[in-house]
Amino acid sequence: YLSNYPREFYDQYAQSQEKSVVNKMQQKYWKTKQTLIKVTGKKEDEHVVASDADLDAKLELFHSIQRTCMELLKAIELYQKRICFLSQEENELGKFLRSQGSQDKTRAGKMMQATGKALCFSSQQRLALRAPLSRLYQEVETFRYRAISDTWLTVNRMEQYRTEYRGALLWMKDVSQELDPDLYKQMEKFRKVQAQVRHAKLNFDKLKTDVCQKVDLLGASRCNLLSHVLATYQTTLLHFWEKTSHTMAAIHESFKGYQPYEFTMLK
Repeated sequence: YLSNYPREFYDQYAQSQEKSVVNKMQQKYWKTKQTLIKVTGKKEDEHVVASDADLDAKLELFHSIQRTCMELLKAIELYQKRICFLSQEENELGKFLRSQGSQDKTRAGKMMQATGKALCFSSQQRLALRAPLSRLYQEVETFRYRAISDTWLTVNRMEQYRTEYRGALLWMKDVSQELDPDLYKQMEKFRKVQAQVRHAKLNFDKLKTDVCQKVDLLGASRCNLLSHVLATYQTTLLHFWEKTSHTMAAIHESFKGYQPYEFTMLK
């Protein structure tokens, strides 16, 4: 293909290809250096860091949402187990009081039987809380798998472009320190690095905007999800307390005026 062109065109083509490879290697070097700075926690340029303050605030919010969703799932799972355990123990205590009360013909026996029935009733009603909790778990888990995962992918892409951009800034800073305006080759090299910085910044700014918008939407979506699903749990919980408190109040009323036994310690 190149045999039809003069020798100097071929030489220029070969030089441009060589420069392209060298440029990619230098770009990769500075990107790797920036990655090492981030991993090792070395101090970066305070002005560059300050320019990303709004983005870092959004990332902090995102990581908080990510962390608290996991904690909420663990808490719901533990809550479900404890509801089952409490219901079982409450039922066992109710059955015990009923059996003992049936053998006691005094008024105390009647109280034990009535209280035992109330506890058995309460243990059955308590299990109704599991349905809204299960739905809450499913909604939060779906939210984590879809919305949070999607945002996390965008955050990862943005971090790659941020590393590339800051690496390009390091490269430009290094070139500018040795820059001699009178030397054409050095100026040409500086302009190329400057163009690389502009290109990296355009990519980074686009992903930066995407991340900020997605995190805002993520926070609003979570508020909407929790307010909607927790309303069902709250209603179920209120019904549970209304039923059980009504039963307990009826027992208390029926045995009002009962004089308990009085014990005197003899020394």
